[in-house]
Amino acid sequence: MDFTPTEEQAAARDLAARIFGDLSTHERLTAAGTGSDAELWKALCEAGLPAAVEDIGLLGLVLLLEEQGRTTAQVPFAASCVYGLLAVSVHGSAEQRKRLLPAIGDGTVVVTGALPEAAVRVGGSGELSGMVPVVPWLRDATHVLVADEAHGLWLVRTVDARCEPVELTAPWSAGRLTLDGTPGEPLGGRGRAGERPGERLGGSDVDVAGQGAYDDVLATARTAFAGLQAGVCAGSVARAVAHTNTREQFGRPLATKQGVQLRAADAYMDTEAIRVTAYEAAWRRDEGLDYATHALTAAWWASEAGSRVVHAGQHLHGGMGADLDHPVHRHFLWGRQLDAYLGCGSEVLQELGALIVDGEGDA
Repeated sequence: MDFTPTEEQAAARDLAARIFGDLSTHERLTAAGTGSDAELWKALCEAGLPAAVEDIGLLGLVLLLEEQGRTTAQVPFAASCVYGLLAVSVHGSAEQRKRLLPAIGDGTVVVTGALPEAAVRVGGSGELSGMVPVVPWLRDATHVLVADEAHGLWLVRTVDARCEPVELTAPWSAGRLTLDGTPGEPLGGRGRAGERPGERLGGSDVDVAGQGAYDDVLATARTAFAGLQAGVCAGSVARAVAHTNTREQFGRPLATKQGVQLRAADAYMDTEAIRVTAYEAAWRRDEGLDYATHALTAAWWASEAGSRVVHAGQHLHGGMGADLDHPVHRHFLWGRQLDAYLGCGSEVLQELGALIVDGEGDA
């Protein structure tokens, strides 16, 4: 087990760090409000970072998302790479890969996901109906990956659906997705009318993506967003350290007080636990190993420990932590949103336990 980044992964991470550091500033985030930063997204795509994920794998993506999390950059990077580029490259048909991957890589197509919701019904002619109350980055997306009741995956163009803005704890440009006889494209192939994802297409060797694809995409998403949480927490800890080293009380920096040191140390260790479990799950996925339980473990740490870390960051800033003019509040908002996204800690732990009891967990 070796998490050392390859030369390509390290180069992509360093480039992402420079772009996020230069463009995702407190002033620009303030100006963006709860929307996304279109200029930053354009810079990332022009630098080839979304497209690079196909080559640097999920571990490479986790490294890039750490850098996004450090600055709480408001772009649909995680969603479009997980639900778009990686999902299509692994589970899409040859035609879908040829048509969609270049456009996802250059940012002209942005994909988000309505997972783990599986509330979409499929009509006899392949039309989709149902409502997903919250889809992150839906307002930025050109396509959304949805799951039907049988966990089949479908790509829907947002222009064909009804998308209404929804505000979340974090500024994720979210929306409510409503499908009413909306045309959908099965991920993995184009089935005949009434054919369900997971069934072999008549006269073809292509399978429409089914349960296995759903499980893989969800595990990939949990791993990737755990990496994003690691970055959010690392940024929160860094800001807390900087603040307590410069803020004085009774003539001494706050960082000299034992209580502050212990709180910061706990937050650092929690952050490292999120990072290493995300790295392990991503590495196993890239190596072609089973990683279902590892993805759930990373998600549990991201939820439980992530919440502790961002709360500690707020507390160590004292009253300034509650000031919206101070950037640390964004780490708190992102950390709390990530705590709930794709399953909160108790839900993930229950799912992990059931997987182990059923004997389906990986070794």
